[in-house]
Amino acid sequence: MEQKSKKKPRIAVLTGGGDVPGLNPCIKTLVYRADSEGVDVMGIRRGWAGLLEYNPDDSPVNPNCIQELNPPEVRTIDRSGGTHLHTSRTNPSAIRKKEAPGFLKKRFKKKETVKDFTSHILKNLEYLKIDAIIPIGGDDTLSFADRVHREGFPVIAIPKTMDNDVFGTDYCIGFSTAVTRSVIFINALRTSAGSHERIAVVELFGRYCGETSLVSAYLAGVDRAIIPEVPFDAKRLAELIMKDKKANPKNYAMIAISEGAKMIAGEMFLSGESDAYGHRRLGGIGEETGAILKELTGEDVLNQRLSYLMRSGEADSLDLMVAVNYANMAIDLFLKGVFGRLVALSRGIYTDIPLSTITAGQKRVDVREFYDGEEYRPKVRHAGGKPMFLY
Repeated sequence: MEQKSKKKPRIAVLTGGGDVPGLNPCIKTLVYRADSEGVDVMGIRRGWAGLLEYNPDDSPVNPNCIQELNPPEVRTIDRSGGTHLHTSRTNPSAIRKKEAPGFLKKRFKKKETVKDFTSHILKNLEYLKIDAIIPIGGDDTLSFADRVHREGFPVIAIPKTMDNDVFGTDYCIGFSTAVTRSVIFINALRTSAGSHERIAVVELFGRYCGETSLVSAYLAGVDRAIIPEVPFDAKRLAELIMKDKKANPKNYAMIAISEGAKMIAGEMFLSGESDAYGHRRLGGIGEETGAILKELTGEDVLNQRLSYLMRSGEADSLDLMVAVNYANMAIDLFLKGVFGRLVALSRGIYTDIPLSTITAGQKRVDVREFYDGEEYRPKVRHAGGKPMFLY
């Protein structure tokens, strides 16, 4: 009598939130390692949106939602930035009716504008015969991953965000490259700032956590750095930056400012509608600060948003290293049958922690250790005993 072949284990992987360099090397490593262990990999396209939009009763649309991943498919993706699987900020636990796939709109009750489709996600994972899902993302993407785990589905999460603000890990994929890019562009802008003897205001990403901006400012040696954790006084900043400019033989000065920074008694610069996780688009504090500085000092100001340039292109060597190791750690956990975990770095050591940790706190710059709130500049008081990236 013929024996039925044993079903191969199957994992799914998705990327959510903003793209960062390092995602593709992470995906490639997951696929290659899984294949070597006899595990199939299914890619979920556009983050959680792929599972939300997947309709088991309408197969023609499903190739837009999922794809089988194998070594030939991902062989060269690590040579570029971004994510092979595409991404979105979809939050299946809070879907607006106007944004729901057509086949799900009928599930909304009268006058209901937002609905939780977590059960739909779980049913699709079961239908696709997924044994575990590996989401790669930041706070928002992973907060829904934690919800999926609490509902009883096996989850192993990988942290990524150039803001490096996922609580519980010292490092997220994308952070090093964002800092590297920022330092390069800040220093490149010195040529124009110096040639025209201007004050340069460089706006960097960073909503609530100023770590990426502060580390970039520290390494690029800017004159002043403004971070979300410390509201600033524009008049005080004007006085300080004019001193810096006069002290510079080239008669220019540089300011780095996080997009989430705000003036004393002021608000963040927000625009557009809130996304599925309640966030509105940030940006503009740099230009506003530049305009105020020009008015207060009479000096010409060069305003520059680095924005997406911080997370474009291929990953640097550190992000490659972490992306590859996080992927291998995730497969190790799957093979051991250990779920509900977040792979992480703690004081330079690879480890894994409970996934629920990400919702247990908020990661912010330790102002007392790394920032001078009176002088508006990085100040590393004690480097000894700290991990490589200090935070």
